[in-house]
Amino acid sequence: MAWLTGYPRERIAWFPTIDPEKCVECGMCMNCGKNVFDWTDHGAVVARPYNCVPTCSVCANLCLGNAITFPENGISAIRELYTKEGIWAKVKRQLKAEGKLVVKSEQAAS
Repeated sequence: MAWLTGYPRERIAWFPTIDPEKCVECGMCMNCGKNVFDWTDHGAVVARPYNCVPTCSVCANLCLGNAITFPENGISAIRELYTKEGIWAKVKRQLKAEGKLVVKSEQAAS
């Protein structure tokens, strides 16, 4: 995954938690494109936390009951990790290798 480029996902403490007291079972979290949640008789549960893309919080932003939260100061900790581990440069190299950082006019000329 270009987000981490070889850095172990399990070493990044970024994933949602659900407060069952606040969950109104709106189902918005089930739109997660990374299949983080499962639906139960009592609403959603975080079934695959490490599928969550670090710093993504769309589910929390759209949760009708404000039941989903992420680690406090999590984004700044992840940015520090990206700097320390040189992840930004690795991601850029990978994206270039995959042809995702090619200017459209360059593609048309090929």
